[in-house]
Amino acid sequence: MYKDYKKAISSSIEVKKKLISLEGKIRLAVKLVYETIKRNNKVFICGNGGSAADAQHLAAEFLVRLRPNVNRRSYPVISLAQDTSTITACGNDLGFENLFSRNLEGLANKNDLLMVLSTSGNSKNILKVLKFSKKIGLKSLALLGNKGGEAKGIANIDVIVPEKNTARIQECHIFMGHFIFEQVEDLLIKKIK
Repeated sequence: MYKDYKKAISSSIEVKKKLISLEGKIRLAVKLVYETIKRNNKVFICGNGGSAADAQHLAAEFLVRLRPNVNRRSYPVISLAQDTSTITACGNDLGFENLFSRNLEGLANKNDLLMVLSTSGNSKNILKVLKFSKKIGLKSLALLGNKGGEAKGIANIDVIVPEKNTARIQECHIFMGHFIFEQVEDLLIKKIK
């Protein structure tokens, strides 16, 4: 068992080393999120399964607080997996593939931003919300895995973790999400001072 534990840690480290080559894309992502919030617009974030949990986690970090020693105003980062009533109503009445696009339709305004997390890039509801965001003129940021799946190329910025293992991809997505949001928070706080 211990051997498997060390192997898993080594695997996680090796995948994260690959993220160094994505620095340019991460800089663009930071700029996009920062400019959106600086204009007093909203960031909508979504994903399925573990990625839904990560999306909610990141939204909470901006709505409440990212770092315990940084007290600042709440920033409008909102999960599109609203609540169980909305999720089940949409799934039942309109189909689960419409969940994120339906919520975005009701909540988004011009110049808001869509951020998606998807390990495969092939989820129907992720593809639909990316295409819908483009249709209504929103910019989008996609944190993807493997080779990006069908979602590759739809968003304004794709950040693709070059890995097949879902757990390793999700670990990278939460790391990148935290890093992006830390950089954005620093920029917003400097602007206020």
